[in-house]
Amino acid sequence: WLGALRFDNLALRSLPVDASEESGPRAVPGACFARVRPSPLRNPRLVAMSLPALALLGLEAPAADPAAAEAEAALFFSGNRVLAGAEPAAHCYCGHQFGSFAGQLGDGAAMYLGEVLGPRGERWEMQLKGAGVTPFSRQADGRKVLRSSIREFLCSEAMFHLGIPTTRAGTCVTSDSTVLRDVFYDGNPKNERCTVVLRIASTFIRFGSFEIFKPPDEYTGRKGPSVNRNDIRIQMLDYVISTFYPEIQEAYSDNTVQRNAAFFKEITRRTARLVAEWQCVGFCHGVLNTDNMSIVGLTIDYGPFGFMDRYDPEHVCNGSDNTGRYAYNKQPEICKWNLGKLAEALVPELPLEISQLILEEEYDAEFEKHYLQKMRKKLGLIQLELEEDSKLVSELLETMHLTAGDFTNIFYLLSSFSVDIDPSKFEDFLEDLTSQCASVEELKVVFKPQMDPRQLSMMLMLAQSNPQLLALIGTKANINKELERIEQSSKLQQLTADDLLSRNKRHWKEWLEKYRVRLQKEIESVGNADAWNTERVKVMNSNNPKYILRNYIAQNAIEAAENGDFSEVRNVLKLLEHPFQEAEGFQEVKEDAEEEGATATATVCSQESRSKQSYCSKPPLWASELCVT
Repeated sequence: WLGALRFDNLALRSLPVDASEESGPRAVPGACFARVRPSPLRNPRLVAMSLPALALLGLEAPAADPAAAEAEAALFFSGNRVLAGAEPAAHCYCGHQFGSFAGQLGDGAAMYLGEVLGPRGERWEMQLKGAGVTPFSRQADGRKVLRSSIREFLCSEAMFHLGIPTTRAGTCVTSDSTVLRDVFYDGNPKNERCTVVLRIASTFIRFGSFEIFKPPDEYTGRKGPSVNRNDIRIQMLDYVISTFYPEIQEAYSDNTVQRNAAFFKEITRRTARLVAEWQCVGFCHGVLNTDNMSIVGLTIDYGPFGFMDRYDPEHVCNGSDNTGRYAYNKQPEICKWNLGKLAEALVPELPLEISQLILEEEYDAEFEKHYLQKMRKKLGLIQLELEEDSKLVSELLETMHLTAGDFTNIFYLLSSFSVDIDPSKFEDFLEDLTSQCASVEELKVVFKPQMDPRQLSMMLMLAQSNPQLLALIGTKANINKELERIEQSSKLQQLTADDLLSRNKRHWKEWLEKYRVRLQKEIESVGNADAWNTERVKVMNSNNPKYILRNYIAQNAIEAAENGDFSEVRNVLKLLEHPFQEAEGFQEVKEDAEEEGATATATVCSQESRSKQSYCSKPPLWASELCVT
């Protein structure tokens, strides 16, 4: 089945490859790649495969003998065998991690297999993530485990079907080999199954790839492995621009500075559009370091990501992001900061005064334009583009925040609101809307104080007497967050469910009246109101997903898989391939997936609530306790 793959490994022909065959962790100067060999696993077997992703490589669904094809995929995409034409290598890059330059990082658990020519002549890089030690593994083992691999596999495909630029995932293969992992860094390690994901993208080169030339950092003292090798920087720019931005190469073939400026402008715009797309579906990346930013504007490296459930602009999906650097509302500015670091890494081939001007002129404007265009579609504002629309969106999000509304489900419900809705139906609609807001019980979990009172007292004293010492153990933001939790928790003790419902209805009535007035302006500008409404609902239903990869959905699939049942991973994958209601074959997929999913989940979860949870419902109470690091 895999014999059809046609390799043409342009990256290794175009960029310097390290001459050393030494496999252990080491510095890799003067090279973009180091040759490696995948480490075999015991009894590899397929968890799931994405046929739409594999189709990019020219692989069609195996009709004759699916079991044999699954076994072949498990053998080759675990790294136990290397495909003919593949040239395994690990990519060298550096990065700013949580704002500080970390020096050489590189593919510590991922391996470039090679580039395959697709059916239409397009080029796809194949990569195994979790295939063993490379020169960039540092003190780690180069392995990934089942839970993180399932999350990356499912989210890569979910993002693609949501229409968001992303790397893809072709297969997920697990094994009987195990590694020790301390999941929550709390001194309680356990053995977990080694698992490998086949990742697919046009390239996995990232911003940090250009940071290998960085001289010693003034704060950390660390430096890149290829300082003073501007010749390699030139090679990389030539390769990236001619291969992935051919129209720019063609337009500026006789002026490299103008060419490099055009390239930087384009990656600035792509990044701005990408993060706007994230914000519009409530996606949080979790680790937006410069080494996790794609040079072609894709979502890359799915680690402690999360889709927001209850709308909270300060939502932090990564349990180890103690300062909230990568919170949901900070993603746009962090991506801009990362572009600034890329600009520094391109000097002298692109002078900083040129790139900084491009960044200031392009990024914010492109982000705001794309974000508002997308939000208009989500609200069904398809006819007019009014200045007031930005305020309407802000007020919607503020209402969601005040009522602790479910981000995905509230947007999804809005398509059933109409200008001339009669009073009784309006009350029903209001009930549906407020049912997607957090209950008193859920809010008590959300605002449960997290610090020991003595610890909080000590930190409050340090904030007054010794701010420098406080900075070593926490931040004022952490203290303020805890004080807010204590205040909200106290208020919730007095709040009844009826009071909360009444308050939420009042907030939503206020916003819906503004929304109704705005929709009325749409109607007044068209000739046929019925045709407009049909189109409005169609646009809203293709921009507001019903299904996203919520943490609890992934967790149920992981728990089933850890017990040897992969059916729930496959069901969720099927579901995520049709995130919008009007998708072709939606009803059939939905019913099959929910029926099979409930069965698979019930075998693992003793709690009745878990097995009955619908894929599109608000998360169950236990989901708020999930922590992803």
